[in-house]
Amino acid sequence: MDGQVGRRRGALLAATTLAAALALTGCGAGDSGAQDSAGTAAEAPAANGGEVGRDAAAGAPEGAGAGAPDLRVDQRAIIYTGRMRVQVDDVDSAAREATAVATQAGGFVGGDQRRSADADAVAELELRVPAAKFNGVVEEIAKLGRQQSRQIDTQDVTEETVDLEARITSQRARVESARRLLSRATSITDLVSLENELGRREADLASLEAKKRRLADLTALSTITVSLAGPAAKDTETGFLVGLRGGWKAFVVSMTVLLTVLGALLPWLVALGVPLVALLVVLRRRRKSPALVAPVSAPPPVPATRSAP
Repeated sequence: MDGQVGRRRGALLAATTLAAALALTGCGAGDSGAQDSAGTAAEAPAANGGEVGRDAAAGAPEGAGAGAPDLRVDQRAIIYTGRMRVQVDDVDSAAREATAVATQAGGFVGGDQRRSADADAVAELELRVPAAKFNGVVEEIAKLGRQQSRQIDTQDVTEETVDLEARITSQRARVESARRLLSRATSITDLVSLENELGRREADLASLEAKKRRLADLTALSTITVSLAGPAAKDTETGFLVGLRGGWKAFVVSMTVLLTVLGALLPWLVALGVPLVALLVVLRRRRKSPALVAPVSAPPPVPATRSAP
């Protein structure tokens, strides 16, 4: 057993020495691509033999993936996501209780959308809770009413996490190597080339670290999408009284529409009707007044003639 450990440490030391030699000899601008691939392949075993090698998942990103299945369930990186629909009597009250359940479990509300209506009230909540309390929170929310549906999905990202950690360790070593070479640059050409190479390596390192933070957030906090629906509408009633109520409602609606139209037309009727009525009154008065006719003079009287005897 001690001999195997000694041989492994010797191999790791030789790989690290080879990586450093390749980094020192390949600092030119045209040789940067070959230096990247050589550094990644040589430095990954050293990283796995150190920090990651302490765990059962130790090993290179591709060659040592067989160690991942030996991990216990609590040591694996698993992303839990759940979606459920619960019918409740009071949507707002149930939404407050669901929020309180998530908060007491150490989580928070990531989203809250509500639609209030008499017969169609719905609340959509996105809850982020610790992965260790995921199942407990789901069961508590199911007790708020009558559960209609539930869907729980899991994604094992253990190998991806181990691979990402090894790549980050390797990339950090490559960044430090580029910084050392930059400090020893003696010409302007080498200085510019190494500055560009250092910037590219730092950008790659920042991208890998962002992916690691994203995975850590998804594995540490699980997501539960909860749909809280109000009570279903009652069946349609029949009978004389139901018809009477429906007819009365229709009559009230019709009268409301009629009065609305009348109110909209009233200003136009007043503006056009008053002048029209005044004109009709004037015309009617002119018809009833006597015609102005000039007097005709009577003809002179004709003297009477006497007849002969």
